[in-house]
Amino acid sequence: MEFFVKNYPDAPGVYIMKDASGRIIYVGKAISLRKRLGSYFRASAEHGPKTRALVAKIASIDFLLVSTEKEALLLEESLIKQHRPRYNIVLRDDKRSLLFRLDKAADFPRLTMTRTVLRDGSAYFGPFASATAARATQKLVGCIFQLRKCSDKSFKNRVRPCLYHQLGQCLAPCVLPVPREEYRALVAQVEQFLAGRSRSLVRELRRRMDEAAQALRYEQAALLRDQIKAIEATLEGQASVLRDSLDRDVIAVAQLAGDGLGVGVLFVRGGKLLEQKTYHWPGLDGSEATDALESFLAQFYGAQRYIPGRVVVSHPPQTATLAEVLAERRGGPCRLGLPRGPDERRLMDMALNLARTAHRTDGAQDVASVLEQALGLPAPPLRIECVDISHLGGSGVRAGLVVFENGLERKEDYRVYALPAAEGTGDDYAALAQWAERRAASGPPWPDLLLIDGGRGQLAAVTAALAQALPETRIECASIAKGPSRRAGELEDRVFRPGRRNPVALKSGSPALLFLQRVRDAAHRFVIGRGRAATRKRSLTGELITLPGVGAKTVRLLFDHFGNVAAIKAASAAELAAVPGLGPRRAEKLRLALDALAGAGAGKTS
Repeated sequence: MEFFVKNYPDAPGVYIMKDASGRIIYVGKAISLRKRLGSYFRASAEHGPKTRALVAKIASIDFLLVSTEKEALLLEESLIKQHRPRYNIVLRDDKRSLLFRLDKAADFPRLTMTRTVLRDGSAYFGPFASATAARATQKLVGCIFQLRKCSDKSFKNRVRPCLYHQLGQCLAPCVLPVPREEYRALVAQVEQFLAGRSRSLVRELRRRMDEAAQALRYEQAALLRDQIKAIEATLEGQASVLRDSLDRDVIAVAQLAGDGLGVGVLFVRGGKLLEQKTYHWPGLDGSEATDALESFLAQFYGAQRYIPGRVVVSHPPQTATLAEVLAERRGGPCRLGLPRGPDERRLMDMALNLARTAHRTDGAQDVASVLEQALGLPAPPLRIECVDISHLGGSGVRAGLVVFENGLERKEDYRVYALPAAEGTGDDYAALAQWAERRAASGPPWPDLLLIDGGRGQLAAVTAALAQALPETRIECASIAKGPSRRAGELEDRVFRPGRRNPVALKSGSPALLFLQRVRDAAHRFVIGRGRAATRKRSLTGELITLPGVGAKTVRLLFDHFGNVAAIKAASAAELAAVPGLGPRRAEKLRLALDALAGAGAGKTS
């Protein structure tokens, strides 16, 4: 591309680089578009290998002007998430870590796990990169503190204490007259424990135990003693890394030996090191670390992620804009900067050492590189979508879509598509073509590789439909078919690409082929499971429709209100009457009909 500096303004904005096919390959921001873009094309510029490859592919540059640097940062982040350009740092594995949530607005809060932070007044604790560690901690908290465990729906409808109450792990506020002040004090203890203030909690509990013993309330004193022992047992396995109890994230970027940049992230909560995580950015060198880190932070600390009050980084931010954005998302001050004091410097050294190991754990990138070469793809397939068709004798035709990013499942992106136009045909090719039209209409993000469960015929049906629906967008496709024995899990599954008569040469049992089989099997399980659930719902719905005075509209009202057939059958006449549009008289008749249906079912069983 010929670059003319006068074509670009000396103003803040976002620039969008495209290749010869018009595909966006890089999005960046700048205080001065003219100076920033000029730095790419200066003959004396010493770029890293990734930037040199980028400049060689630039065919055109668009730009969007903004008023402030903050607007440029937010717009850049939005465009990167939308288009996932090849040469940007895209947080492919943006699956948020698990957090604990205490709903402070509830009369009797319970401890739940979530991946989303809402500005709703709840208290959040974490993160936990491992679901196993989070569940173990939740179980421990449940044993020590008698918070309720049941869901809000069960809490409202329970008529007797549950097993947790019998085990001494719940006060049973659902049915017993538990004073709210007593329960609030229990919630405060849980907050202290999860916030890392366990030692002060132990001191408070020991004081209360002594008071109870002096007042001859020996049962209460014994309960407090058991709590203290359990908390002290957990403290033995925790090592403090800071002398204060503040929450911090420590993020370091390190140059890897000829293999890009590594990122190490330490999560410090209450002065204790809770979790760690690594990322790998191939093709970058140390000169690009500051820009790369800023782009990473803007994506990593999204609007629904927990953001601590202090973020320690290895490279200083160029401006205060990023800290302002993080403070807005946090809903409070966020101090972003270099380490201060010996403790933070020691943590930064730990994060740097962790960052230097990033490439050793980047197996998904290795598989993606193998697939790129073996399948002849233009880029490593870091986002893979897989589709499978399921039906029962031509009825209930559905397409299931699963999504993997950076080797990990993204279950929140899973989709199931009902295909009524294919009902009764039993034609998988027609069903796949209809699904491809629906997928094209849903828009980006587009996959780096679309995998189809089937052979050359299924592959041809999808590629033809996509070419017609998206004439200006090329989506790389492949299909995977079972080997000669047609058995699931066979090592000799065959992979086909458009325009090739013979299957792609992927060695049986190789990591790349095993990964594709794993993706295909996930799609198969997902669509089969959804199909069975739909069949069960249809049969149960049909059972309800046979009742006198119940039609499709009433069934829909019942499902919207109760959620499932079991809840409908268990509902009393008064609860049925609360359904909008039902009324007391119809509810009484429906309750009698449900009792008769239950009696008939019991008679058949006997």
